[in-house]
Amino acid sequence: MKPALVIQLARFGDLLQTKRLVLGLEAAGRVVHLLVDRSLDALARLVYPRAAVHALDAHSRPDPAAAERVLAELACVDFYRVHNLNHSGMSLAVSALFDPGVVRGHKLHQGQPLRDPWASMALRWTRNRRHGGVNLEDYWAAFALPMAAPEAVNPAPEGRGGGLGVVLAGRESRRSLPPDVLAGVVQAVLPAVTGEDILLLGTAAERPAAKALASLLPPKLAARVQDLTGRTSLTELAGRVEGLDRVLTPDTGAMHLAAHLGVPVTAFFLSSAWCHETGPYGPGHTVWQAVQPCSPCRESVPCPNGWACLEAFRRREFLRLVSGRLAGDPPPGLVGLRTGFDALGALCEPFAGTDGMEDGRARLRGFVARHLGLAGGRTLPPEPELAERLEEEPDWLLDKPQPLHELL
Repeated sequence: MKPALVIQLARFGDLLQTKRLVLGLEAAGRVVHLLVDRSLDALARLVYPRAAVHALDAHSRPDPAAAERVLAELACVDFYRVHNLNHSGMSLAVSALFDPGVVRGHKLHQGQPLRDPWASMALRWTRNRRHGGVNLEDYWAAFALPMAAPEAVNPAPEGRGGGLGVVLAGRESRRSLPPDVLAGVVQAVLPAVTGEDILLLGTAAERPAAKALASLLPPKLAARVQDLTGRTSLTELAGRVEGLDRVLTPDTGAMHLAAHLGVPVTAFFLSSAWCHETGPYGPGHTVWQAVQPCSPCRESVPCPNGWACLEAFRRREFLRLVSGRLAGDPPPGLVGLRTGFDALGALCEPFAGTDGMEDGRARLRGFVARHLGLAGGRTLPPEPELAERLEEEPDWLLDKPQPLHELL
């Protein structure tokens, strides 16, 4: 059976969110080749032990000789399919190595960038992100049908006794809780944590935030802190996260790493982060999603509302809820959700508060599940105009093959 190539030249979290696609290809009997950024080479080999991993410098100064060797290796393989997951210039250039007929997702054909109908449909539903309830991992998994069972992707979360992990920030600062807010959350959560250690996780750029957080904790708690910011490789980070009781985190690669390892996650989503798109994959994780009229926003645009989505995380009602000891309604502008599954894949369901958009997301998920030929699940009839919004004539009239057509 011919192998398949997955081109995933994005970053840390994206590599981990490729897991359902890789598992689906492996379940079909395919040997998977995985092309990643060189900084993720070792982690990719750890996460995907059965895959043949290739690495390029996609986010740093390239080594032309090394790139030529890697591309020559790939060009010599007779791939059944090449799944190019992103629209970046580098990944499009790599896709041009192969016959356009075998490339799925994003490709270059005669110098023109093209998308498969599935990728085009996703672009349409993300125009309204508030109602866009399809997890990125499930979107990528559907590049190759049939998909692996969502329950088979990550283990059910279970505390391991090693203490609390605190991820300080992601790539965008507005998506993260500042130290003065995070200090209260840490103190609220710690009574439910078995282990003594408090591990501060992040890159070297987060060391000032780590120092500030430790200074805001009571002395007895500060003495339990281990500042690991910038002091671990990604594979070493996996080793430290694997033994934890729980991880507190914004929407980061470390969050997806914890879910991959089966460590319980409590995640804080605000600003441009939207848990229905990139929440932790697996059952039983907890997400606190900020919901404002402007949510989710564009991180690249200055906030005109004074970071209003942060305010709910400062409230005492939130600290009582995040501790897990009390029930009740969250403060305005915040929804508590638990992760689970339906017929399509990952699902975030509210247990505290509501954003009033659940029906719209359910209708979209039902439409997408039927489009992919998935039976069952909690699906609602789509709105009459939904098909007109998500389907376009060129998807069916032009020669744009995709896995769904091949399956049918």
